Amino acid sequence: MRKYLFTAIKGIAMGAADVIPGVSGGTIAFMTGIYTELISSLKSIDHKSIKWLFKGDIARFWKEINGNFLVAVFSGVLISIFSLARLMQYLLTNHPIPLWSFFLGLIAASAIFILRDIKEWKTGHIIALIAGIAVAVWISLVSPAETTDARWFIFVSGMVAICAMILPGISGSFILLLMGKYAFMMAAIKEFNIPVMLVFIAGAAIGLIAFSHFLSWLLKKYYGQTIALLAGFMIGSLVKVWPWSAESLIYEGIFHPVLPSQYKTITETNPQLMWALLFVAIGIAIVFAIEIIAKSIRK
Repeated sequence: MRKYLFTAIKGIAMGAADVIPGVSGGTIAFMTGIYTELISSLKSIDHKSIKWLFKGDIARFWKEINGNFLVAVFSGVLISIFSLARLMQYLLTNHPIPLWSFFLGLIAASAIFILRDIKEWKTGHIIALIAGIAVAVWISLVSPAETTDARWFIFVSGMVAICAMILPGISGSFILLLMGKYAFMMAAIKEFNIPVMLVFIAGAAIGLIAFSHFLSWLLKKYYGQTIALLAGFMIGSLVKVWPWSAESLIYEGIFHPVLPSQYKTITETNPQLMWALLFVAIGIAIVFAIEIIAKSIRK
């Protein structure tokens, strides 16, 4: 029980990280020493283990998938997400510029640290990085601030976001941000919108089982290129989290980044430049702190 209690606490830390774009739950799992067991447990949910379920041998199935461990981790993750969703929703509504600035600092610093994992740059790494930046910038500029709330899109968002959660360096909430569903899902969790949450969880469950094998293979076979691509996504997404944006005069619902001075002129709102700079610095400092702690734990 003590072991699973500590595992749940680690899950709480993972959930807190995944609520904040830029900090990865996978990184927290790696830091706390449960990443390998987490990936191994997820990979064990396959046709071999499921056959025991169909045979009615639930105990064998539970043992095969390391069920106690998975329940402990994801219980902690859910506790954290439900606890922090209300705070995130409040900040998005009442203090958007400091919050987006904080996200900007987190994501920028995280991208730098991810790229440091690539020891030897090759042509494939550079192409992957540029491709990631280009795709993320394109998505950020052409996609509306709010995407469709259709159930199928919520399902897909859950599938994609959960895959990011188990990758060190990129968070699930970052993917939701890129897909225009971050604020929507924070509101759904805060309001306990059960239909939306069930659709999202269904997508997450299928994504977790379907992609854990693929992601494991991808990181093993093309680690450098995958890391470069993820870092490119994060760098390109800085357009999306830029604290000052204004609606396009040509395309309704499409927002583009502007300078703080332009933001003040267009919106007649205080750009809060000093607060923005402060929270960018705080976001960068948190990533540095996580890196120092991770190195200390590894030593």
